[in-house]
Amino acid sequence: MGQVILRFYGPLNDFLPRRARHRPLVRPLMRRVSIKDLVESLGPPHPEISLLLVDGVPVPFSHLVVPGCRISAYPHCYELDLTGLSEVLPEPLAEPRFVVDGHLGRLAAYLRALGYDTAFDPRAGDRELAELAAERILLTRDVGLLKRKCVTHGYWVRATEREAQLEEVAGRFDLGPRARPFCRCVTCNGLLAPVDKAEVLELVPPRVRERHEAFRQCTACGKIFWRGSHHDKMSRLIARLGASVS
Repeated sequence: MGQVILRFYGPLNDFLPRRARHRPLVRPLMRRVSIKDLVESLGPPHPEISLLLVDGVPVPFSHLVVPGCRISAYPHCYELDLTGLSEVLPEPLAEPRFVVDGHLGRLAAYLRALGYDTAFDPRAGDRELAELAAERILLTRDVGLLKRKCVTHGYWVRATEREAQLEEVAGRFDLGPRARPFCRCVTCNGLLAPVDKAEVLELVPPRVRERHEAFRQCTACGKIFWRGSHHDKMSRLIARLGASVS
């Protein structure tokens, strides 16, 4: 029986027991195994990894590990361009588009408020969520879901508090500068369009008619939006992320 030495860097240590973090790990190797299966058996899901080195050489997730090798796993980092070096990075998305699991409904609404295309269905099963992650970034608190082979883009949300989750995801994917706040419906993800007040008078409460002149309507579900107290709260939160609020 041989053994291998592994080292995980940066946020990948979040998936390891405390005693195993930020240091080389020696593990027995009893059979031939892909590096994906070996790494994920220790905790980190593959979508969180941007670079795998075996004895200093970049390898894909399908690489078969042999005894005596040294494995280094690195997380995603926007300061480094790994194009042409990494063998594990998926094809980049043209723009950030998300699919959010059923336990993160408030995060989905926040992302839509920022203007990001965000799929969310609390009834969706793991298989459906994983399949959508081929063309969207899967956000979840379920590490096991991220380990499904068909998931190419994904992130494990560390925070448990709602606003902290948005700040975490916005920082991870650099969302603030590219945000287009209040252009999507937070309920259904449809696009919003300006609508004349006269067209929605019978669709909004009397007090809203008296206090507001500008309205937007969802082109998908028809829901009406205006600048109320919720809009002001969301504007403050969005501004903290570095996004401009018009």
